[in-house]
Formats: sequence, C-alpha cells, structure tokens
Amino acid sequence: MGSNQNLRELQWLLQMIKSESFNPQSISFYLSHRTSGCYQETENSVNINISGDSLSYFSNILSDLGTAKNIQSSLTNLEFHCVEWGLEQLVYLGILLQNSSNIKQLVFRLNRFNIECLSELCEVLKRNRVIKEIMISESGIGPVGAGLIASALKLNESLEELQIWEDSIGSKGAEELSKMIEVNSTLKLLTIFDSHPITAASLISAVLARNRAMEVHVWSGENGERSSKVVEFVPDNSTLRIYRLHLSGAVRVACSLGWNSTVKSLDMTGVRLKSRWAKEFRWVLEQNRSLKEVRLSKTSLKDKGVVYVAAGLFKNQCLESLYLDGNWFSGIGVEHLLCPLSRFSALQYQANITLKSVTFGGGKTKIGRDGLASIMQMLTTNESVIKLGIYDDESLGADDFVKIFKSLERNATLRYLSLQGCRGVRGDVVLDTIMQTLQVNPWIEDIDLARTPLQNSGKADGIYQRLGQNGKTELETDTDLFKDMPLTEPKSCRVFFCGQEYAGKTALCNSISQNFSSSKLPYMEQVRNLVNPVEQAVRTSGMKIKTFRDEGTKISIWNLGGQHDSYSLHDLMFPGHGSASFFLIISSLFRKPSNREPKTPAEIEEDLQYWLRFIVSNSRRALQQCMLPNVTIVLTHFDKINQPSQNLQLAVNSIQRVRDKFQGFIDFYPTVFTVDARSSASVSKLTHHLRKTSKTILQRVPRVYQLCNDLIQILSDWRAENYNKLAMKWKEFDELCQVKVPPLRIRSRHDNKGKVEMRRKAVAICLHHMGEVIYFDELGFLILDCDWFCSDVLGQLVKLDVRKQNSMENGFVSRNEVEKILRGSLQSQIPGMSSKVLENVEASDLVMMMLKLELCYEQNPSDPNSLLLIPSILEEGRGKPQRWQLSTADCVYAGRHLECDDSSHTFLTPGFFPRLQAISLSFLAPLILFYCCLCFHVKLNVFKNKGK
Repeated sequence: MGSNQNLRELQWLLQMIKSESFNPQSISFYLSHRTSGCYQETENSVNINISGDSLSYFSNILSDLGTAKNIQSSLTNLEFHCVEWGLEQLVYLGILLQNSSNIKQLVFRLNRFNIECLSELCEVLKRNRVIKEIMISESGIGPVGAGLIASALKLNESLEELQIWEDSIGSKGAEELSKMIEVNSTLKLLTIFDSHPITAASLISAVLARNRAMEVHVWSGENGERSSKVVEFVPDNSTLRIYRLHLSGAVRVACSLGWNSTVKSLDMTGVRLKSRWAKEFRWVLEQNRSLKEVRLSKTSLKDKGVVYVAAGLFKNQCLESLYLDGNWFSGIGVEHLLCPLSRFSALQYQANITLKSVTFGGGKTKIGRDGLASIMQMLTTNESVIKLGIYDDESLGADDFVKIFKSLERNATLRYLSLQGCRGVRGDVVLDTIMQTLQVNPWIEDIDLARTPLQNSGKADGIYQRLGQNGKTELETDTDLFKDMPLTEPKSCRVFFCGQEYAGKTALCNSISQNFSSSKLPYMEQVRNLVNPVEQAVRTSGMKIKTFRDEGTKISIWNLGGQHDSYSLHDLMFPGHGSASFFLIISSLFRKPSNREPKTPAEIEEDLQYWLRFIVSNSRRALQQCMLPNVTIVLTHFDKINQPSQNLQLAVNSIQRVRDKFQGFIDFYPTVFTVDARSSASVSKLTHHLRKTSKTILQRVPRVYQLCNDLIQILSDWRAENYNKLAMKWKEFDELCQVKVPPLRIRSRHDNKGKVEMRRKAVAICLHHMGEVIYFDELGFLILDCDWFCSDVLGQLVKLDVRKQNSMENGFVSRNEVEKILRGSLQSQIPGMSSKVLENVEASDLVMMMLKLELCYEQNPSDPNSLLLIPSILEEGRGKPQRWQLSTADCVYAGRHLECDDSSHTFLTPGFFPRLQAISLSFLAPLILFYCCLCFHVKLNVFKNKGK
C-alpha cells in the first residue's frame, strides 16, 4: 500500500509537469532511495526520489520535462545524484537541455556513465549555448571522460565553470583539458580535485601560456592523505600560488610564464626547487613584462639557482619585489643577487632600477664575508631599493651589522629595513651605530628588529623613538633659512694677474712662489711643479692658478691668459660681488722679451687702459660692489734698462694720467712696481705687498659662512678618499653635506627639502666666489680643481674648431657631433695616458657647460635635439683682424656701431662678441635672407670692432 502511495506521488508529479502551474527553478534527482516520491524543498526547488523498482519513471519524467514549455522557461538548475545513465535517458536529457532556454547549472554527483553515454553527453554540450556551469563529482569519468568533455568544450562557447571532483582524470585527462584551454576562451573557472598532483602542471601551464583570464583551483589527496591545494590562480588579483608541485611540473609552469601578461604575483613558498627550474626562470625574468612580485621563500635554492635568478634581474624591467629568505645559498649567491642592484664606479649605470624590495636570509643561508661586502656595496650605491629584509641570519656578527648601518648613512632611497631574527643584532655598539645612522639618514621609516637580541633585551625603544622623530614635520619659515649659519672672516684671497702676451706673468708667478716657503706649499702643488715642465710641451696654454699658504691665509694667483683666444673667458672668471680679490696689471717695458725694443708710453697706456676698462666694465656688471676694485700696476723687464731714460719718465707720466682718469672707479695702490719677473729677489717687495694686501682685503670684504671655511677641508678630505677626483656631482655634494655637515643636513623625511637645497646652493655659490670651487647652477656638478678646469677644460673648449666637420648645416652643428669632437679633441696627447677631462666630466656635461657659459648656443632652445652654434666656427675667428671679406663693385655693406655710454671707462668686453655673433645669426638670418632676395647683390654683415 505504501508502494502504491509513492507511485501516485510520482504520477502526481507527471500530472503537475503537464499543468501550467508547476514552474520550479531547481530540480534534483536522487536514484539511491529505497522509496520513490517527490517533495518541494523550497518554493522554487523540487527533490525527486526514485527507487530501484521505479526507474521507468526517471525516463518518463525527463521526457515530459523536455516537452513542458512552462518548465522549460523557468528551470535553471538540474542535479543528478547516484544515476546510472542509459542512452535513452541521455537522449531525453539532451532534448530537455536543447529546449530549455534558462538552464545554467548542471550537476552530476556519484553518477555512472559508459563510453556511449559520455559521448552522447558531450554531443549535447557541443550544441548547447545556454549552460554556464557543469560540476562532475565522483562519477568515474576517468581520463577518457575528461578527453570527451574537453573535445566538447573546444566547440562550446557558453560554459564558464567546469568542476571535476575526485574522478582521477590523471595526466592524460589533464593534457586533453589543457588542449581545450588553448582553444576555449569563454571558460572562467576550472576546479579539479584529483588523486595525483601531476594534473596541475599541464592545466595551469595552458592557462598561463594562452593568457586566459581563468580562475584555476587544483586539489589533490594522494594515498588517502588529507586533501590539500596544489595550484591556485585568481585573475582578479593576478596572483598565482603554487603550494606543491614536482620539479618537472614547476619547470613547465616556469616556461609558460615567459610571455604571460595575466600574472603579477607568483608565490612558490615551500615548493622545493633546483637550479634546473631557476635556469628556466632566468628566461622568464628576461622576457616577462607583467610580474611585479615573486616569492621563492623556503624553496631550497642553492648558489647555482640564485645565480640564475640574479642573471635574469639584469634584463628585467618590471619586477618590484623578490623574496628569497629561507633558502640554502651562501655569500656567493648574495654577491650575484645584489650585483644588478649595485654600481661599482661613478660612470656605471645600475643594471636593475625597478626592483624595490628584496629579502633573503635564514638559518641555512651563510652570508659570510663576500655577502657582507656585497650588501655594503649595494646599500652605498643603490638608488632604487626601498625595502631590504635579512631574516633569521646566524652568520653575521655584531661588527658586521655595524658596517651595514654605516653603509646606510649615504643611502637616501631605503625606507624599510627588516632584520627580524638576526642573532648579530645585539649589544650597545650596534645600538649606538643605529642611532648615529638615524641621526644622519632621516629617510628610513621603519626598522624591524623582531626576535633579535636587541629587541628581546628591551633596548630597541630608543630606536623606535628616533624613527618617530624623523617622521615629524618641522615648520620653518623663509626667515629661518640661514639663521643657524654663523658668519666669519674669509680665509682665502685671489690675486688676478692681468696683462698682454709676453708681459712676464708666468715668470713673475713662479718667482713669487719661490718667495713662499716650499714647506708651506700643499703636497699636490709640489707635485704639480715637478710635472709642469713635462705637461707644458703638450697642453694648451690658458689660465693658470697657483696657490700659497701664509699664516692661515690662502692666497691663490689666477694668471689670466694673455693670448687673444682666452679673452672671451675672462668675463667668466671675474670675481663676484664681495669676493676677496684684487688685481695686478702687468705690462712689459719692451715689446718682446727677445729684443730690447722698448714700448712707447702710448703702448703702455693702451695696455693699462684695456685692462682697467675690463675691470670697471665687469665691476659695473656685478650686482653690488662693497668696495672699489683694488689694482696694483707692475712693470716687468726692468732689468733690461741700464740707466733711467726720458722714455721711462714719459711712461711714468702716462701711467699717472691713466690713474687720474680712473680715479673713483679703481682703488690704485700708490706704488708702481718695476721688477725683473725672473728674479725672486727682485719681486720680494711685491711678494710682501701681496701678503699685506691680502690680509687687508680679507678684513674689508663681507664675511662669509663659517661653513665655507669648514667645507674647504671637508672637500679636500673627500678628494683624497676618492682618488683625487677633479669634479664632484651635485648628488655627491648632497651626500657629503648629509653625512659630514650637520647644518646642511635634512633632519626629518618631512623636512623642507627645498630649504635645505637652497642652503647647500648658497654655500656652493659662496665657495665659488671665494675661488675654492667653480659652481654654476643647473650644471649639476662642482669643479674642485680650478686650475685644471681653467687650463685643461676651458683652455681647450675655447679653441674648439668644428669648421672642418661635414655635418655642419648652415653654420650649425648637431649636439652628438659636438660630443664626438670633444672626445677626440680632449684625448691625451701622450700615448698610453687617458684624458683627465673625460675621466671626470662626460662629453654631454661639457656641452651643457658650454651652453651655460655661453661658449655655444642652441638654434631652438625648446628643442632638446636642437642644432648648436659655436661662435668660433664663424669666418672671422677671435684674434684675427676685422676686415670686409669681399671688395667688389656690386657689394654694399651695412653695419652697426656699438659702444657703451661711458666709453672712456668701460667697453664691450671680448666675451660679449661671441654672444653678438650668435644673436646675429639666430635672429637676423631671416632678415638677411629677405634683403638678399630683394636686392640680389646686397649683402648684410654685422661686424664688431675691437674695444667697442
């Protein structure tokens, strides 16, 4: 009777299916119950139980569902539990799926399919365009079933989720599914639970190789073990997590990552890897453009494997974080790992500038001496790493960590340092070093000392307090800019030797140097005196500088070149306002030292007037003058005059007229010195005058920052530590100020960096006015050896001739060509010796210097590749007589006469005319062309006249 009741319930179900009032959304079939029946689990879901003696109803129900139009439009989910499928039943299921427009989910749990039924099911899937999700669980489809499903999904364009649970598809089934993935682009979720983890490699490799945005979860439970995840890939956060995988599978996954663009984070923590995998991963790092983070912690990598990873970093341009802690490599591995993150010379570029975070260490990582040296080199030179982690190290001692923190003093990039678990972080010496580093380096935001002896002893609190102070914002106004920079009397004075060719300036300078005690000369100056005779034969003559010490006062003689080629550079070397300096105008009593033909008083007067007008003109150009230029007149070759003559008296009278003329513009020393420039005895009184005048000038000029006097010695020490470098990049100056000069130090990472930068530039400018360095804003470096710069650099730049180059375009030359010419012109003329210029300054820097000093000009300043005009390439070079170039009847010349308002005391200095030439060509060229086209034979020439 109970059995008849159940049959009626199934019959009732058949009747309800045919009625229009039955509209379920979910139907679940259970064919394992002892009794048959159906019940409504929820308002929209129905469970149907069919016992073994009522299996015919299963076919009838499927058949009726396939023809009931009301159910076809409402049904969305179908589940089948413990069904042993026959071909007839699958045909009815196919009709139902074909006629139903809303079925999205199809679930098979503990079902059984023969090959014929699986083939029919796959045919249904090929045709279906509605189903979004299929789940097959414990249904024994095996590798064959997986292959059939894969073949169906190659054609299916609607399915988005496929789950196969505990069906042992094996490696063959996984390979078939991977082939499907290569073709199918609509599948969004793939979940596989298999008894063998080997299935994961082929599946995830296909997903990665084809750049599929497919979420993948692969689980495994081998030999009755507890199930665990093997691989997980979530496209939403672009993370690939590999929990366990055999070596060949790991290599296959690595190969698939080379051109992948969907994975940004790779986590292989705990997967045992070898150098074979690392060799493939090197290629991944070189080719991949999407990986941002790689975690290889506790992967048992040894030195060879890390070397491969490090080699990939040289070409990598996207990886930002690399975790290698818990591995088994030594200092050799550390050395290779940090090599692409370090620089080993000032001219070398850092190979990898994208990696921001690197972590290594562990109980089995032996950093050692080689590793420590590499860490220090990286911290000293790296400009990209923000976070460094050294975990659980047992190989480094307290002294080693002291060295590491000392290296951090010059690092302005690192923000986070983690030393958690490192046994060597202990003791007061380490604590004091950390505090000193934080005093100098305000950029470090956090130091993680968890599980270190220093942290366990409770001594790390002061470190965290100091880190907090470095993070505070200091509010300072512009009026505070120089408040803590005391002023003091300058301790260095410059003497400018001015005079025409053959005046005896160099001989006079040498004689004066002999009057200073040789023991007071700096060591390098003594060496220079020995080298000069050799260098004199091969180096271009130009401005020379000699330096002497006199009881704590530094006196430097700037010998301005008398050759006409050097005249345009004299403006550049003219002392700024308030500079401690004075002038010696040196004129020979004879026209040439090789004969006894005396100069006329008019010639001596012309020499003096030129230099006096030069001094007055540049003094007027200065912003302020705290005092008049101090000038002493010296007449040389006096030894050639046997007895006083009328000509000499006339010369003295002409000198007095010149002094009267420039009274109020120049502060003249009343005595005119007459000397034999070659005799140290003859110039002894002049030497005494230099000493006394220097002290007087130093007392009268404005005071300078005390820091400037301190920095002179600091810069000297820096040169000694850096192979006597002649030039210093501005970044190096910033680092030196941060480490060695507390008043110029950034004390907080939120400090006003612009204010500190202004202070540093103010000090650099002050040193420039003192003649200690040569510094021009925006060039990006300081010249530490003024003599080298004036003679070797400027002396050759001013003679640069590019007229013979074929790359000239209408008088202009390309920037690259100028750099090429500079490299060729500045090579050492002594075989086997390199050029000091190019060792200290690059050719591109020299071009920037020429632009800044107005030795050349850009045709179009807004164009970074603009052609350049070098005034020396003009037809009428400096030092040649000015004349009309053509003299024919059909030529008409138009000109412009230029002169100063006060032409008796000032003039347009020779340095003005290269600028005039550049302006004429750049701005008047279109006008010239217009007139040439209009007037045919009319030529326009803008000319210059010496002295006007």
